[in-house]
Amino acid sequence: MIAPLLLNQRAPDFNASAVLANGEISDFSLHNMIQGKYAVLFFYPLDFTFVCPSEIIALNKRIAEFTAKNAVVIGISIDSQFTHHAWRNTPVAQGGIGPVNFPLVADVTHDICRAYGVQHPELGVAYRATFVIDEAGNIRTMTVHDLPIGRNIDDILRQIDAIQHHQAFGEVCPANWNKGDMAMEASIPGVAKYLAEHQEAL
Repeated sequence: MIAPLLLNQRAPDFNASAVLANGEISDFSLHNMIQGKYAVLFFYPLDFTFVCPSEIIALNKRIAEFTAKNAVVIGISIDSQFTHHAWRNTPVAQGGIGPVNFPLVADVTHDICRAYGVQHPELGVAYRATFVIDEAGNIRTMTVHDLPIGRNIDDILRQIDAIQHHQAFGEVCPANWNKGDMAMEASIPGVAKYLAEHQEAL
């Protein structure tokens, strides 16, 4: 079964080996790591592949923006912690990712990608799935891409902004909303007002 509907459910916890942001190999507990924080949990197929390093490097370049939103970033693939460690220690120009500033979790048993419903049915690797988790540990967004299609990092940041805006103000975030844009009151008068003012921009 692929991609069960986990929205608004508590993110399945797991304990596994990981390479941490400081390069150490250690045990990793999801719920311990994300307690009181927002989290971006992203699955990718394999280390030493093609689209994957571009996504990981792009996420790493934006890590300060995630931190500013009280969000942690966590990567997961079915590779071992030792393969993760070797990939971090391979120069970018040779297909490595360098010393990224977030943990890479080893899902060698495939238990985690199955728990999140994102294991490819034939290849056994994870799809490119992204889960944004709120500070209470609940999944608020989930997106799943097929293997050839890379993620948009701006949109992951936007999703966190939208969750936080709704929590702070109770407003809903319409199509193409970005932080700082006008949002919408979740009512018939609210949508009418928003559309009257913004329909041309949609």
